[in-house]
Amino acid sequence: MDSASSSPWQNELTLALDRNDPYLCLHAIKIFVRDQDRSLRFYLEQLGFNLVYDTRLQSGERWVAVAPPDGTAILALVAPKPGSRDYKLIGRATQVAFVTDNVLAKFHEWSRRGVKFRRLPRLKRLKYEGQDVSSSSSTQASNSGGNSMLMGERSPVWGGVFTRFEDVDGNTFSLVSFDEVSQALDEQRRALAEKLELERRAAQELEIAKQVQMRLFPQTLPPLVTLDYAGMCIPARAVGGDYYDFLDLGRDRLGLVIGDISGKGIAAALLMANLQANLRSLCAIALDQPQRLLQSVNQLFWENTGDNAYATLLFAEYDDRDRRLRYANCGHLSALLLRGDNTLERLDSTSTVLGIFKEWDCAMGERQLFAGDTLALYTDGITESFNDEDEEYGEQRLIESLRRHSELGSSELLSSIVDDVRRFSTREQHDDITLIVAKCLAG
Repeated sequence: MDSASSSPWQNELTLALDRNDPYLCLHAIKIFVRDQDRSLRFYLEQLGFNLVYDTRLQSGERWVAVAPPDGTAILALVAPKPGSRDYKLIGRATQVAFVTDNVLAKFHEWSRRGVKFRRLPRLKRLKYEGQDVSSSSSTQASNSGGNSMLMGERSPVWGGVFTRFEDVDGNTFSLVSFDEVSQALDEQRRALAEKLELERRAAQELEIAKQVQMRLFPQTLPPLVTLDYAGMCIPARAVGGDYYDFLDLGRDRLGLVIGDISGKGIAAALLMANLQANLRSLCAIALDQPQRLLQSVNQLFWENTGDNAYATLLFAEYDDRDRRLRYANCGHLSALLLRGDNTLERLDSTSTVLGIFKEWDCAMGERQLFAGDTLALYTDGITESFNDEDEEYGEQRLIESLRRHSELGSSELLSSIVDDVRRFSTREQHDDITLIVAKCLAG
């Protein structure tokens, strides 16, 4: 045992953040022992303490320390040289007291493990106003788990249960409980249990929300002859505010949609579901009047959300027969169109974001696609991923990745780009990563 098995600061420390004074707490109490290995086994195996550290100092002295499961006090197990003044302190009354909320429970537990107790647990003297009540035997103390107090009309000023035990060297310690401590611990346990139950329910509800949101993304892809396409969304949290969709518009036409909702988490996820519901319920009018569709979506989004809620959106309608793409970019990042000859075009913004203005309109853009062309629609979770040098992945790296993997099919291309982003940014993901790629085929 020459190295520490855990941090010496393994227990949670209480810090007064509003104070300017330096931090100060009790570090260690020396317990003099004859054999550190034997004593260490006693404290770890019989008392159930934790090993804080076991190391060698520069002087060559072995420094071993243990701590009870709860609290921050540390016992340093020191083996002094035989005949020294410290060696004569082995087997003394240490004046160290351990506090528990149930002395009898610890008494029985440690007794089964061979710990020697000097006496049976007793009730401490209870002091009432104008009256002293002597200590009671362990039989009375056993009522209600060993921590109940003598009954009376008036509450005691203080009271508790105590006993003493020895370690393998005869060093003696007190094991005590106080009513106030026991009651406070009971209250903390109840509060913690309630908190954990609330957290469990919240986690369960969040997991359900995640599953529901994943079902909102396209589950099937309308079949096309001249377009191979795929989409992916990786939320930064359990649920997110990015949105992509594939809408069957009829007459061999497909709607490709990508959006980014303001905000994060549950609020953004709810807005995302609202936007998706509006688009899907109104997409019947998209075939002949895509501008009217987006105006209606903006109107509903504006009516159903707060003043600060908005969404960027790129809506594109692809004609499978003519290979024609009509689009409206509502304040979203420019889509990238990589031509078969390796030239690049951008589908820039044609209007403002959705949800901010009641009176809203948009212009439509149009592109003719040819076999070998690749279209990429994405959110800023891709381009704004940072590496350890605080560099953005950026649009240029996305373009290079598109070119590098241009021979792959849409699903493989999608995965390759996301893998490139994750290799570049090994940090914790802080924004949703959403991407659509579509490759024009010969047909």
